[in-house]
Amino acid sequence: MAHPGYLAIDLGAESGRAVTGTFEKDRLVVEEVHRFLNGPVRVFDHLYWDALSLFREIKASIGKAREALGAGNLNGVGIDSWAVDFGLVGRAGTLLANPRHYRDPRTDGVMDAAFRTVSRREIFERTGIQFLPFNTLYQLLAVKQQEPGLLEAADRLLMIGELFTYFLTGEAVAEFTNATTTQLYDPRAGAWSDELFSAFGLPKRLMAGIVPPGTVVGPLLASVGEETGAPGVKVVVPAVHDTGSAVVAVPARGDDWAFISSGTWSLVGMEVPRPVIDEESLKYDFTNEGGVAGTFRFLKNVMGLWLLQECRRTWADQGKPLEYAAIAKLAEEAPPFSALVDPDDPAFFRPADMPAEIAAYCRKTGQRPPASVAQTARCVFESLALKYRYVIERLERASGRKINVIHVVGGGSRNELLNQMTADATGRPVIAGPAESTALGNLIMQAVGTGTLSGVSQGRELVRASVPLKEYRPRAASAWDDAYGRFTALVERGGA
Repeated sequence: MAHPGYLAIDLGAESGRAVTGTFEKDRLVVEEVHRFLNGPVRVFDHLYWDALSLFREIKASIGKAREALGAGNLNGVGIDSWAVDFGLVGRAGTLLANPRHYRDPRTDGVMDAAFRTVSRREIFERTGIQFLPFNTLYQLLAVKQQEPGLLEAADRLLMIGELFTYFLTGEAVAEFTNATTTQLYDPRAGAWSDELFSAFGLPKRLMAGIVPPGTVVGPLLASVGEETGAPGVKVVVPAVHDTGSAVVAVPARGDDWAFISSGTWSLVGMEVPRPVIDEESLKYDFTNEGGVAGTFRFLKNVMGLWLLQECRRTWADQGKPLEYAAIAKLAEEAPPFSALVDPDDPAFFRPADMPAEIAAYCRKTGQRPPASVAQTARCVFESLALKYRYVIERLERASGRKINVIHVVGGGSRNELLNQMTADATGRPVIAGPAESTALGNLIMQAVGTGTLSGVSQGRELVRASVPLKEYRPRAASAWDDAYGRFTALVERGGA
């Protein structure tokens, strides 16, 4: 008898991957069946996502999953993606424009202007969401100001993951974990915020009905089923926000743990039973994103390995192409704590030359700037580890809960140097893995939604049994404590 098989399609900002999962009695067997590039397309001064190219790859993924699992053994398909970005669909069901990339400059200055209509404090009180200039709220305000005809013509706003679910099924939904990231959802009311839509003059009619993760949306459209060779296959919304799916696959027990979903961004947080919306959370710009099984993810977005990715891109442009493993080896051999930066300084958000921006930050803050690839990389790794400590200590304070272990999941869990530095900086053990946590969490929620698994706890136990994990123990505490004092001063004076 065949075991239940599912397909997770994980859309990331740099690439997409399609992973099949087969649920056996005591383990989850996964296989990557397709991988494809993704990235922004620049037209004049704006950045777009190539939505139709991505949809072609999604359909190719379904076809390859059917071949890998065998006819009739594909029980479900689920798509997760990054948050905040969206597509606008017209009354005839067509995509009105390519979705904009969250780093598109159209939102420059929009967030500060929004505070003149509704205060920062009131927006946080309504939503509990961290203030980022590319949040869906500010993107929508930018559309209203710059392309008002687009909003008038639109019939539905669909976040990226749900947009492709719509293309597959013809059904428009807003999945809970993704909806909460928009800064337009009121977690206390459990609904879209009437007050914010009204205050900003935004059309609430565009928003789809909110459904929980694990909802079966419907079967593939007949045309898609015929094209992919998978007629009638169910499409399930997992935790569509990729961080939500990643946290589903954290192989944790108890409630004394924090997670770092480590990739281009580092999402540093904990699971809580209800949103933490108070002065402390507002002060530290924490966020309350929807989770699964009645939880919220109380966390902060940290500008993660983006800094290293952009450094690597610049070095390659300068004729010094380097693999990440080589960069980490150089960093390990460089002198410690020569220079530190706040990874979340605005200068690092959209730089033309990341190493130059890091050097400029160091000069501005009275530090000797890194003079080599090795020193720059060491600065990035140490600064990220110290920022994780900074955030985790404040999560403990705001939540009233002690954190005794840190789980690092996502692509960054493979970075042994950063994992060890994280253990050293925080004074807590770090458990690294799984690297493909987002796809695994996606598979788990599909299995929960269709009855193959009883719940998230069972899924996490399967991850523990199926994926090799590595533990890092803290060491060299005094040197890190000294560096942490310097780092905290940098963060709290804003790099001035």
